[in-house]
Amino acid sequence: MQSSLAPVRLAHLVGFMRRVLAVIIALTSALGAYPAPGPYDETADSGSEIKAALIAAKGSKTQVLVVFGANWCSDCKALDTSFKSGTTAPLIEKFFKVVKVNVGRVDHNVAIAETYGVPLKQGIPAIAVLNSDGKVVFATRSGELANAKKIGDKGLGDFFAKLVGQAQ
Repeated sequence: MQSSLAPVRLAHLVGFMRRVLAVIIALTSALGAYPAPGPYDETADSGSEIKAALIAAKGSKTQVLVVFGANWCSDCKALDTSFKSGTTAPLIEKFFKVVKVNVGRVDHNVAIAETYGVPLKQGIPAIAVLNSDGKVVFATRSGELANAKKIGDKGLGDFFAKLVGQAQ
């Protein structure tokens, strides 16, 4: 009698495992539908955000810092961390309105980068600094920040301190 129940139990176990696997696949697919977490909003209307930042910069002594990057990019994340908590953070807060522009795999918002003279093929993160009238006062053209992790927090701080010094 035991031998006749074993195939039935095995069939139930296989059916159960198939249902569990189907649920795991469905959950994994659903989670993949959401943008990757990170500093760059993959659904943002970057053009509108830049316009809003330019309006906000008009009445202040700040410029607009447009940062081109992607959530998969470790150098982009290093730069973002420096902006938030590194030696660069006080400079960024005092002198800039920051707009982060997601470039995906360098296939999103490319026209915005081109508008400001930023060649994304040279590497990301890349930046453009705009005065309150929307004119470019600085842009990375040679991948200057593309190795932000290697540059490190102090090097990034020095880079932006020099940039602020040139703008004044």
